[in-house]
Amino acid sequence: MTTTAKKYLVTGGAGYVGSVVAAHLLERGHRVTVLDDLSTGFAEAVPAGAEFIEGRIQDAAQWLDGSYDGVLHFAAFSQVGESVARPEKYWENNVGGTMALLAAMRSAGVRKLVFSSTAATYGEPETVPITETAPTAPTSPYGASKLAVDHMIGGECAAHGLAAVSLRYFNVAGAHGPLGERHEPESHLIPLVLQVALGRREAISVYGEDYPTPDGTCVRDYIHVADLAEAHLLALDAMTADTVPAGEHLICNLGNGNGFSVREVVETVRKVTGHPIPEITAPRRPGDPAVLVASAEAARERLGWTPSRPDLADVVADAWTFARLRREEGA
Repeated sequence: MTTTAKKYLVTGGAGYVGSVVAAHLLERGHRVTVLDDLSTGFAEAVPAGAEFIEGRIQDAAQWLDGSYDGVLHFAAFSQVGESVARPEKYWENNVGGTMALLAAMRSAGVRKLVFSSTAATYGEPETVPITETAPTAPTSPYGASKLAVDHMIGGECAAHGLAAVSLRYFNVAGAHGPLGERHEPESHLIPLVLQVALGRREAISVYGEDYPTPDGTCVRDYIHVADLAEAHLLALDAMTADTVPAGEHLICNLGNGNGFSVREVVETVRKVTGHPIPEITAPRRPGDPAVLVASAEAARERLGWTPSRPDLADVVADAWTFARLRREEGA
């Protein structure tokens, strides 16, 4: 664990995961600058104590200089359905924006990067749990754009001495105090089920109940957002200690290694909230694999990362606290 305060740029730090990581960096005593264009983030989500720049990653060269010790990169569009309808938006921002960010880092001499990647780069896996050696075959422009960025980062490391860690994960949930999940529109299961408990939605749709899983519904890997933040800090520690040296691009999957079904999630929300949560059975959605669970062995071996909040009830409870706080605030 680092003991000396550093200065980091967090792109997309007004979003869900980026804001929580920024908060963890501040709690560790680091200096943090958040760069976000607020197209999907929220200014009030930028943690107190962080400098905030409203701007695009395409223009990062305006603000990035040699005073920064590294960059944590979260600034990406991430809606799978939208990426199918508007692929050009994802190539321009996710790929073009990252290309500009890497050029700015190279020019400023900033040689450490943690990239928020995604297990969507693997597409429909041949085996589970998914390891880093699994074939990459994304099924959407979103996943393809993230994979392209990973290739871009690998080339930057080899050619220009960047040290980088890409963290690939599926479903992030939970909250860190006043920082939690708030997408417009919402598409993630746990906050959608909590909307039912809040009376904002009559029922939750369960898409498919005939999958080859114990209860017939899809199984997904869920990680508490605070555990995810710890992985990003451990990645910085590894680069600072040169266990991920200049020139290496380390890719690590993050997950609990078990996974929970849709019905297990719904039942857990019932227990946590005390709400009955009515269900509506709906047809399968095209392209939904039965099981998506990531192996985190590489993260454990190379970064020393082990999730400390693996219990789904704890994840849901923190998300429920955040949802009720938002309701009290009138949001």
